[in-house]
Amino acid sequence: MNDYLDLFISYLAVEKGLSENTREAYSRDLARYLDFLEKQGCTAPAGVKATDIAAFLGRLKDMGIGARSRARCLSSIRMFHKFLMIENYADTNPASIIEAPRTLNKLPEFLTSGEVDALFGACTGTSSEEVRDLAMLELLYATGLRVSELVNLKLREVNLDAGYLMTVGKGNKERLVPIGESARHKVSAYLEGVRFRHDPESRNPYLFLSRLGAAMSRQAFWNIIKKRALMAGIRKNISPHTLRHSFATHLLENGADLRSVQIMLGHADLSTTQIYTHVTRERLKRLHREIHPRG
Repeated sequence: MNDYLDLFISYLAVEKGLSENTREAYSRDLARYLDFLEKQGCTAPAGVKATDIAAFLGRLKDMGIGARSRARCLSSIRMFHKFLMIENYADTNPASIIEAPRTLNKLPEFLTSGEVDALFGACTGTSSEEVRDLAMLELLYATGLRVSELVNLKLREVNLDAGYLMTVGKGNKERLVPIGESARHKVSAYLEGVRFRHDPESRNPYLFLSRLGAAMSRQAFWNIIKKRALMAGIRKNISPHTLRHSFATHLLENGADLRSVQIMLGHADLSTTQIYTHVTRERLKRLHREIHPRG
């Protein structure tokens, strides 16, 4: 069955244009699934039954895997078996009749404007690392980029004079995103005072570099934002995606229309962006309870 998995991952890259991170997520889910099938003695697509898939999802639940992760795994399995049908490796999709685990609509965590200011204030020194970290944080909050989009951003994709950057998101889709005045100044300061000093001939195409002059990794930036949040006294479980959530929430709170936010975030479906309208409504309800005399 692993041979079919290799073909499927290639299909996701060539036919669907999915990113490397997305393909890796599919691969992890399906490797675990195929390992389960192999232990059950199932070694061919035609032999897989809906009861096998249900048993696998039950095993995940027994292992303490949450409903959201199990639902994602089922989605991977469905797409895998759909691929097997398309390529005539199987006649049916046994996953099509399996109901997805029920998940709670968890609202995304975001920072208040004051917490954003505190986060930026944790790296206002003049050292190379502080200048770079502030530029990355400001740019992330100003544009709502995904962390993978931020660390893979190249010098040629940023136009500070025009105030826009071009990024390649999920599905290899390009989009233009405005930067904003504050982030433009911080990125400019990083370029002039840090970036070009370490790489004067711009041999490395990436915008943000590590201390060793290599491209910044997702994990390295994850550690940066955790460190700066701790220094700022922010006790929330913050991640790079928290600033993306904050970007969208603050735009909507200040009057941006949902369609514009969808375009800037790079969401293929407007329903994905609509979660932020729930965030703003819940915040208004909480403020009413806390502040209104009869709340």
